[in-house]
Amino acid sequence: MVDVPVLVVGAGPVGLTAALLLAAGGVEVLVVERHRRPYGLPRAVHLDDEVLRVLQEVGVADSVVAGALPMAGLRLIDARLRTLAEFPRDPARRPNGWPPGVLFSQPQLEQALRAEVARRPSVTLQTGVQLVALTQDDDGVDALLRPADGGPDRSVRARYVLGCDGAGSTVRELTGGRMRDLGRPDRWLVVDARARFAAPVWPGVHQVGDPHRAATFMPLPGGRYRWEFRLRPGETAEELAAPGRLAGLLAPFGATDIAVERSAGYTYRAQVADRWRTGRVLLAGDAAHLTPPFIGQGLGLGLRDVHQLAWKLAAVLDGRAAPALLDTHQAERAPHARALLRVALLLGRLMTRGGRGAAAARAGLLAGARRVPAVAALAVSTRTPPLRRGPLVDRRGSAGRRLAGTLVPQPVVRAGGRESRLDDVLGPGWAELARSPAGGLTVRRLPAGEPLAVEDPDGVLEHWLGRAPGVVVRPDRIVRGVLRPAPRRPRSGR
Repeated sequence: MVDVPVLVVGAGPVGLTAALLLAAGGVEVLVVERHRRPYGLPRAVHLDDEVLRVLQEVGVADSVVAGALPMAGLRLIDARLRTLAEFPRDPARRPNGWPPGVLFSQPQLEQALRAEVARRPSVTLQTGVQLVALTQDDDGVDALLRPADGGPDRSVRARYVLGCDGAGSTVRELTGGRMRDLGRPDRWLVVDARARFAAPVWPGVHQVGDPHRAATFMPLPGGRYRWEFRLRPGETAEELAAPGRLAGLLAPFGATDIAVERSAGYTYRAQVADRWRTGRVLLAGDAAHLTPPFIGQGLGLGLRDVHQLAWKLAAVLDGRAAPALLDTHQAERAPHARALLRVALLLGRLMTRGGRGAAAARAGLLAGARRVPAVAALAVSTRTPPLRRGPLVDRRGSAGRRLAGTLVPQPVVRAGGRESRLDDVLGPGWAELARSPAGGLTVRRLPAGEPLAVEDPDGVLEHWLGRAPGVVVRPDRIVRGVLRPAPRRPRSGR
C-alpha cells in the first residue's frame, strides 16, 4: 500500500491546480485520472481576471493569456442577429492585474498545467486509473484504485482525499453526497467548429434572445468558433446536429467553410452538493457545483474552490491548524457558489426566456439599460460576491463590511527596487498590507516578516483602502479583516 498525504481524484484543470497549490505548500500529492489522455477539444472557454490570479500562482497564467483572446464584452442580439445592446469591457481596466476576461483554449490550459506538474517532484500524476472504493478512519483514507488496462487493483493510503472528478463524481457518490437543484435543467446543443467569415467577428459573447431558439455565439482562439443552441421540448441533440439541420442553424451567422470539430448535447444544471466534506474527503469543482454558462463561471468556481482550500489543507497537514479549519471550506464556498448560480439563472431567464412578447419587452428594456452606467457596469463586471462573515472573515466596522471577504486588488507595484504584481510581493502565505506612519504603504509577510515599503504609483491600493489603516490578507488573497488604527499618543500637558 502506498502512503501519500493527499490523493486528488481527477486531472482536469481543477485537480491539477489543486495539486500544484498543495505542492507549493510543501505537500506531496498523488493525482489519479481515469482517462489516459486529456480531452482534446474545448469545454470551458472563459476565464476572468480573478481566476487568472489563481493560475498566476501556479505559474501558467502568462502562457494561457498569451494564447487567448481578450473577451470584449457581451452583445445581446435578437432573432435576426441585430444588436439590441452592447456592453463592452474596458481592456485597460485591470484591478486584478490581468485582462478582465479572456476566451481561452482548455486543451492549452491543461497542457500547461501538466507541464508544470511534471516539473514538481512532489506531484505524481497517474492516468488510466479509476477510483472504485473509499474507506476512512480517524487517521486516513484507504482508496481502492483500478487500472483501465485490466491490471490488478491496488490500494493507496492518504491522509486526505480531494474529489475534483467532475459532474458525475465518483468521490461524491462514494461518500453519499447528493446534488441539490437551484433551478430546472436546460438542454442545449454545443457546436465547436472552424470557419471563415467575410468580416472579423467581434471578440466577445453574442447572446441571441430568439423566443423560438435561444443561442450563444463566440469566437475562440485558433480560428475556432462556438455556437450553443437551446433544444426545444421533444427535440434531441442528434436531430439538431444532423448536417442539414446544423447548416441551417449556422448559416445566418455568415460563416463559410465550416468544419465541425464537435457537436454534443449538454444538460445545463444549477446544482450545489449538500455535503462538501465527509471526514477526510472533500469536494471541489463540478463535483461540488454545476452552473449554467451564462456568466462563464463554471471552471472559475472550481479554481476558486481549490485556491481557498489548498492553503487550509496544507496548514492542517503540517500541524499549524486543527482539522476543524476544513469545515470552513463548505461554509465559505457553498454560499459563494449559490450566489453566482442564482446570477447565472437570472441572466439566463432575462436573456433567453419567453415568447414574442418577452422578446419585444427585452428589446425595449435593453435599449434603455445600455445607457445606464450602473447597468452596463453590472453586465460586464468580473467582481464576484464577497465571502460571508465567518471564522476567517471579520466584517466588523464600516471598513470591515466593505473590505473583508473581498479580493485585495493586484496592481503593479514597486517594492525592493523592482516592479512586481502585488501577489508576488505578498508571498505565498498570510500578509499584512498597511499604511506606513511615514507615508505610503508597507507589506509584511506574517507572522514575523519585516515591513517592506511598497510604491503604489497609480494609487489603486490607496483608493481601495479608503480610510482603513490596513488589512490582513489570507493566502488566497482574500481580506481576513481590517487592521485596527494605532492608538493616539496623549498630548503632553503644558
